[in-house]
Amino acid sequence: MEIQEQRRATRRKIFAITAGAAVLGLGVSATLAAWTDTEWVFGGNGAGGPGIGTSTFEVQQNTVPPFADATWTDEEENPGGEIVFGIAALALSPGDAVYAPVALRTTVASVAGDVELQPAVPAAGVTVTDPDDLLLAALAVRVVTDDAPFTCDATAFSGAPGAPALIADGPLLTSGGSAAQSLLAAADSTQYYCFEVSLPDPFVPAAGSTVEDYMGLTGAPAWQFAATS
Repeated sequence: MEIQEQRRATRRKIFAITAGAAVLGLGVSATLAAWTDTEWVFGGNGAGGPGIGTSTFEVQQNTVPPFADATWTDEEENPGGEIVFGIAALALSPGDAVYAPVALRTTVASVAGDVELQPAVPAAGVTVTDPDDLLLAALAVRVVTDDAPFTCDATAFSGAPGAPALIADGPLLTSGGSAAQSLLAAADSTQYYCFEVSLPDPFVPAAGSTVEDYMGLTGAPAWQFAATS
């Protein structure tokens, strides 16, 4: 029995040594795993920063003649920037017309694009005494434009050679621009616009209303310039 116990102990030692050698990679029947490695690259700008991005397209407006640099703003929601037709615009009679200017350009970081005037809609958030848009539906609008400054008054609508181009002419709520205007990138060009709003003469009230229904009303039209790069 003693001899058998010694033999069993010897076999256990040999097994333990063989197993340890396999774990340590010391031969026997051990197999090494393959080495692994990875390499990464990224799109950069040559100085460690991002090398992929998008362009910027941003149009801004100026409603304050003579359109100095300090008065350019972004107004992307209705009602937008305020163009002022003057105090006479609050007391229109049939045959009266009033005028207001605005200028557009891209920002210094923008790519080039086109802008196109859309028909007027009621200005958001402005309190008026014409809740059913009776007055706005009765008004007429004309708009001229040029890429050089001009005086925004009746003379701008003369149609003479070299005069600003007429791009809108008709009922206020349905007349948009007949063509788009191009704006160069990086504020390198300015497009000037003049709006004329008038109360037609002879004045014909809408069906179901009388001339008296239009007296003392106030309205606030808003125009969008739809811009595309």
